Amino acid sequence: MHVHAETPFLAMRRAASQAGFDLAAASSFRDFDRQLAIWNGKFTGEKPLYGDGGELLVAQAMSPAARVAAILIWSALPGASRHHWGTDLDLIDRNAVTSGYRVQLTAQEFAPGGPFAPLAEWLEVNAARFGFFRPFRGVRSGVQREEWHYSFAPLAEKARHALTPEVLGAALAGAPLMGKEEVMARLPDLHARYVATIDLP
Repeated sequence: MHVHAETPFLAMRRAASQAGFDLAAASSFRDFDRQLAIWNGKFTGEKPLYGDGGELLVAQAMSPAARVAAILIWSALPGASRHHWGTDLDLIDRNAVTSGYRVQLTAQEFAPGGPFAPLAEWLEVNAARFGFFRPFRGVRSGVQREEWHYSFAPLAEKARHALTPEVLGAALAGAPLMGKEEVMARLPDLHARYVATIDLP
């Protein structure tokens, strides 16, 4: 986590604890190589690839363009993940599940009746007090709504504006990215839909 996001997060964690939650990050900082492995795994079918309704897709049966489109619904391009900045967290309530529970970060876990539904409601009301917001609400961005993904606005907004198509293109130029030809041919459009456009607080 970025050093300047840590204190606000800990303050939010203390407030959540007073409300009965054990607020924790299921995922936080993720480097370029980790995001590249996620991307390439989904492109080849080694990792699960899901459609916009959460249905499992068969990557090998899809064109490169269709694979790229499907991946971007749930996962960022390497170099474009907000998790690279140390400002974004996938949040859960550890009190809501047993120690052996495998967190999936799915809509069902945060929907009414799901283990993290009470936390989702609490964060919706309280996160902004600490500078955090949900960038993916399924309204403006091409990314599906993610009730678990929170971003520290004061730092993340600066990073988002600094990440131009040119910066992203330079980061990807030498990377062994699967589907690279398709990505680079459409990079300005992909950047506009999946990086520049978010659901602002």
